[in-house]
Amino acid sequence: MGFRKTIALFIMGLALLSSWGCATANHLTQTSTIDALLAGVYDGEMSCGELLKHGDFGIGTFDHLDGEMVVCDGTVYQVKIDGLVYQPSKELKTPFASVCFFNSDQDVALKSGCNYDDLKVLLDEAVPNQNLFVAVKIEGLFKRMKVRSVPAQSKPYQPLAQVVKHQKIFELDEVAGTVIGFRSPPFVKGINVPGYHFHFLDQKRQAGGHILELETESGICQLDILNTFTLVLPSAPDSLAGIDLGKDRSSALEKVER
Repeated sequence: MGFRKTIALFIMGLALLSSWGCATANHLTQTSTIDALLAGVYDGEMSCGELLKHGDFGIGTFDHLDGEMVVCDGTVYQVKIDGLVYQPSKELKTPFASVCFFNSDQDVALKSGCNYDDLKVLLDEAVPNQNLFVAVKIEGLFKRMKVRSVPAQSKPYQPLAQVVKHQKIFELDEVAGTVIGFRSPPFVKGINVPGYHFHFLDQKRQAGGHILELETESGICQLDILNTFTLVLPSAPDSLAGIDLGKDRSSALEKVER
């Protein structure tokens, strides 16, 4: 094989690899791991601007754990401890987030009176394969929405289970808005939240947070089934140093999520 042909094939190979690596359809990108967050790794690594290159839909948190992140229609929203919604600078960094470019594969109509557990059953029936990621977007009216946010932290950081003892809880009644989140497979234990993890943003972009409880009035649920996954670990050499990420933090995660 001639030198020029070899170089041409090499360049084509790089192009294919690049194309595969930058694929956006049915792809979830995540920064850091949930167990690192549970252990108190709150220093931001990826900027919001960089995060939006990987998705227009998702959830997470911010540098120093300063509130709940909701990424909706290509905009990053920050729900701080006061329960209000802000649009952060694209330079603000995140220590943990999951995003995708949302493209619905199927729609599910919601009945009135569904609570959180009813909703999980409904969605599991719609997508029974538990070994795939599912992005969930619900636009509707909710009889009740119970959400929370957490305060920004200072070093030395406490584990997340300690931080949520100081969370602020907000009860929203007869509120229109969007539920955004993911169902993750059981095998991502320690990497992400197995099962469902939802955040909320009201229609006026004035209130929201991490969902603890809900009750539906009406709405449409859109589901995007994701079968590829990229994990981006912190780049700083000492970011995860000295942290036992093999430790079972299931009980701490349960306290944090619900």
